[in-house]
Amino acid sequence: MYNCALILAAGQGKRIKSNLPKVLHKVCGKEMVNHVIDTMRAAGFEDVNVIIGKGAEKVKSATESRKVSYSLQEEQLGTGHAVLCAADFLRGKKGTVAIFTGDAPLIRPETVDKLIKLHQEQKNSATLLSSIIDNPHGYGRIIRQGEEVLKIVEHKDCTLEELEVKEINAGMYCFDIEDLLASLDKLSNNNAQGEYYLTDVIGILKENHNKVGALPVEFEETIGVNSRAELAVTENILRARINKKHMDNGVTLIDPNTTYIGAEVEIGQDTIIYPNNIIEGNTVIGSDCILYPNSRINCSIIEDEVSIQSSVILESRIGEGTTVGPFAYIRPESVIGKKTRIGDFVEIKKSTIGDGTKVSHLTYIGDAEVGKDCNFGCGTVVVNYDGSHKYKTKIGDNVFVGCNTNLVSPVEVQEHSYIAAGSTITKEVPEGSLATARARQVNIEGWVDRKGLLKKKDK
Repeated sequence: MYNCALILAAGQGKRIKSNLPKVLHKVCGKEMVNHVIDTMRAAGFEDVNVIIGKGAEKVKSATESRKVSYSLQEEQLGTGHAVLCAADFLRGKKGTVAIFTGDAPLIRPETVDKLIKLHQEQKNSATLLSSIIDNPHGYGRIIRQGEEVLKIVEHKDCTLEELEVKEINAGMYCFDIEDLLASLDKLSNNNAQGEYYLTDVIGILKENHNKVGALPVEFEETIGVNSRAELAVTENILRARINKKHMDNGVTLIDPNTTYIGAEVEIGQDTIIYPNNIIEGNTVIGSDCILYPNSRINCSIIEDEVSIQSSVILESRIGEGTTVGPFAYIRPESVIGKKTRIGDFVEIKKSTIGDGTKVSHLTYIGDAEVGKDCNFGCGTVVVNYDGSHKYKTKIGDNVFVGCNTNLVSPVEVQEHSYIAAGSTITKEVPEGSLATARARQVNIEGWVDRKGLLKKKDK
């Protein structure tokens, strides 16, 4: 395990034009800062400190599940000042600290690992990430002598010779903790912006004859987000990575360009996903499933051999071999059993549906416990709300519910019962009974003629 990591997450991000702190904007369903925290954890860092400032409480709320600590940068006076605000976190520690930015979510754990290993192998005081690009305009240049970095020169300060250098500073570093703390005390804000820059620490280290190295990596990994357009670019890159990972693991994506899979989704082998599916949160999809076009699945568990068509499934569980849709709506806290049928225009809300039960079309089931091998006719409604409170309905195994039935909660229908079509059930139905609850049909002959309502056909 490595010593510790700092994540810079104090800025608001003016160019992104949002009331939400920049680092909390999501890429593939996860906040950018949480992408970076998770990358640090995957690279072996247990002790992670997030430097917060603008929107500090929001950032804390979004990251507290990651078990990080915090340092507060009340005024945003540059990257060097941000690290100064974390000096108490660093004091008394020895070894290596990694410093990354909370708005650069594309960095890979293996890249962080390579950076730290190079830093330790070369016995550097500082090692930074860099990229070599064809058009380095606007970026600070890495000026080297062999493997060693001599200095970082901002674009506006480059000589003509330095402008030809294509290696740029990525703004991500690791430092010897003691050397970093000693250098921070020497930082100055004697510049046009009146800010303290972390890049100046490199110059201070070189003045003290400390060794500085750099690891070139793909530019794509170092992209920082400063605008909505850059957020979209980052989203596309990470989505392509995620989709490739699933395809490499044996998942078929008919059209990866129109398949949106969140960063924490798990999908089993031989599942087939058609275009325009959105799979979010900590969803787990089993093997041999088929997701036909135009579904949204969020924070749900889909077991093996499930078929889903054009439906919405939220925070629920779908059992093995079940079919859902088209146009079904499975609302949170629902559990659908195995080999069950949830058909078109069916809504399930906070209910359990037993194995083998068929809810084929145009039905609403809310706040209910439904047993095994039941059958719901078209147009059935569980009337779970009286305008003030919601109540539960219980339905036993092997119950047949006729079309256009209302089950007025709280009510229980015991197993092996039948309910006649068009009934409104308000009382318990005993086991093995037939319940009918509708008015007797009365035919009044000749009524239309007597009322003068008979329509004559055109000759």
